[in-house]
Amino acid sequence: MNGSELHALLEQVARGEMSAETAKDRVLEALRARPYEDLGFARVDHHRAVRQGFPEVILGLGKTPAQIAAIAAEIVRRGSTLLVTRASEAAYGAVREQVPGAIFYADAAVIAFRQQDVSPGKGTIVIAAAGTSDLGVAEEAARTAELMGNEIERLYDVGVAGLHRLLGERARLAAARVIIVVAGMEGALPSVIAGLVSVPVIAVPTSIGYGASFNGLAALLSMLNSCASGVSVVNIDNGFGAANIASLINHL
Repeated sequence: MNGSELHALLEQVARGEMSAETAKDRVLEALRARPYEDLGFARVDHHRAVRQGFPEVILGLGKTPAQIAAIAAEIVRRGSTLLVTRASEAAYGAVREQVPGAIFYADAAVIAFRQQDVSPGKGTIVIAAAGTSDLGVAEEAARTAELMGNEIERLYDVGVAGLHRLLGERARLAAARVIIVVAGMEGALPSVIAGLVSVPVIAVPTSIGYGASFNGLAALLSMLNSCASGVSVVNIDNGFGAANIASLINHL
């Protein structure tokens, strides 16, 4: 039983549509159910949504298509929303055999299948990307945030090399509840945006840039040293991590 199902159960009791005794039996049955499924090569955590608000997410890197498909099938079988990050076409082919309704977002390298177990967020998450080269990471964040129940707005190619492109969108930035900022090169964009708004900014350094960018390390260090307040930083290219944090904030 996930959080949404428990909430629906309590609402039924409150409306008099279900007795407290029946509800208690349902909850006890759910508690007695095995909290994870051991597939031999993976233990699928079915209580992740109860503890953290969203089902277990599959990282596609390092897993075979068959392993990804087996885990995906188990997640969907339990009524949970499916999200696979860093997924390949081959992985999608294997997952689709088990979950015919699954969708592959190639620009984000994400496989998704939505079920009715995710509560809506309270506001809008804006995802700002410095350049077109950063869109793979930005789309990973966007697709993840959407699947987690959030309304999102994309604000792409607004890097500091042409600051007027960003300043023309200040109204959209001001209306956000959380902002995810994705940038490579010198990673300056999160500082600029954080200086314009009064909401949390989650910075995502990308591995885009020439040699001295050190595959995103320069952007990471710039973001960690931001002089603007309200900036938190996730790992290089970690669009999923940024979306997860933004979703938690947006659901508070």
